[in-house]
Amino acid sequence: MADANPYDSLKVNLTGQIAVVTGASQGLGKSIAIALGQSGAKVACIARSVDKLAATVADITAAGGTAEAFPCDVRESAAVDKLMNDINEKWGRIDILVNNAGVTRDTLLPVMTDEQWDEVIATNLRGPFLFARAAARLMMRQRYGRIINMSSVSGLMGNAGQTNYSASKAGLIGFTRSMSRELAKRKVTINAVCPGFIESEMTKVLGDSILDEVKKRIPAGRVGKPEDVSACVLFLASPAASYVTGAVLTVDGGMTG
Repeated sequence: MADANPYDSLKVNLTGQIAVVTGASQGLGKSIAIALGQSGAKVACIARSVDKLAATVADITAAGGTAEAFPCDVRESAAVDKLMNDINEKWGRIDILVNNAGVTRDTLLPVMTDEQWDEVIATNLRGPFLFARAAARLMMRQRYGRIINMSSVSGLMGNAGQTNYSASKAGLIGFTRSMSRELAKRKVTINAVCPGFIESEMTKVLGDSILDEVKKRIPAGRVGKPEDVSACVLFLASPAASYVTGAVLTVDGGMTG
């Protein structure tokens, strides 16, 4: 059953909806974009380079979906506004925004440089602000929208060597809760998802011994799969989640309790 759609059991139908996913070239962003495409949404895949998005677009179209790659530096205000307006004009509306683009520049605080701090905050917090602001202007007019901000358990509990990353992800939670209060009456929901340890190229580098220790801290006894996170994003992006806003959904196998 290698070709089976892992999201069929959710019965999420996003046919006719337009989704924007930042950081869609790899990892969770790619998984989320594919999940949205397999559920019927037309997906605008965002990253700095169109070339890096080719595999994501190809996977979505191979499954019968519709997707297109759009290059953008998520830190640039004018570029983000133009891109969102271009997508809206080309496809008629924007229903779903997933703010997933993010970077890490890990090091202990005493030796962290200004550049390491600024780059993480600019990408992980300023980027979502720019995209959410642009999306909100469009969604408020159409009186419908779903914004999902990808935070992290690091934003809930902190992590040594990640003061910049943890601050950016904690900031996203406050941003989500505040914005949800502003837009709820316009039928626009804003929620955050906090993944824990998820299978990726980054976790593979840790090696089996470290991963075994990590699993001991997770009540579920395993690291998560990208599909575990994408399934939660699908629900929050769906019409079924109309009464869920300002929520922080933790997907970590029980690690943070």
